[in-house]
Amino acid sequence: MAELNHIAAVIALTMGIAWASGINLYASILVLGILGATGNIVLPPDLRILADPVVIAAAGFMYFLEFFADKIPGVDSGWDALHTFIRIPAGAFLAARAVGDVNPALVLAAAIVGCGLTAGVHAVKAGTRVVINTSPEPFTNWTASVLEDLMVIGGLWMALSHPWLFLALLVVFVAFMIWLLPRLWRWNRKVFGYLGRLFGRKPPGPVPQSPADA
Repeated sequence: MAELNHIAAVIALTMGIAWASGINLYASILVLGILGATGNIVLPPDLRILADPVVIAAAGFMYFLEFFADKIPGVDSGWDALHTFIRIPAGAFLAARAVGDVNPALVLAAAIVGCGLTAGVHAVKAGTRVVINTSPEPFTNWTASVLEDLMVIGGLWMALSHPWLFLALLVVFVAFMIWLLPRLWRWNRKVFGYLGRLFGRKPPGPVPQSPADA
């Protein structure tokens, strides 16, 4: 039973980091780094670098920037678009490192699954923000941003403290994500289609006929 609990703890940490990275990469690194540096958790050997003061300072600085960028309508979607190229590979890398020094095949498998989970969570976050930005007031952006930060902190705490519960909730979340993503995609297409018609050129009118063609 102890061995089974250990395996669940490793999987929960691996998937928890990937899941949290898709929401807020810098908050994830900052939380794990602070917990590791203060001795509240024992990070896997390959993740102990997160507790380095330099890494904590860098993650804290980037989280400070994201804290404000994530609350400005329009800017948050631009920030998410840019971080498509940052969160997904970082989530895959952190998931692979969380497994530890084991069979290389397991490390690669963790990276693949972590990459997919981070990408899916990032797509949900970015797509939801596009929908929220159709509302002119900024309060929904502020609320969504604060809730996302709380989800990262609470999710990582649960993955570390209650791995079985986290894994059960993760299965529910993945099922919900699979149901939600096609709907977000259709809604986002409508939003970008509307913006394209609003700011794009008007379609050219009919070419006038010459008297010879009349």
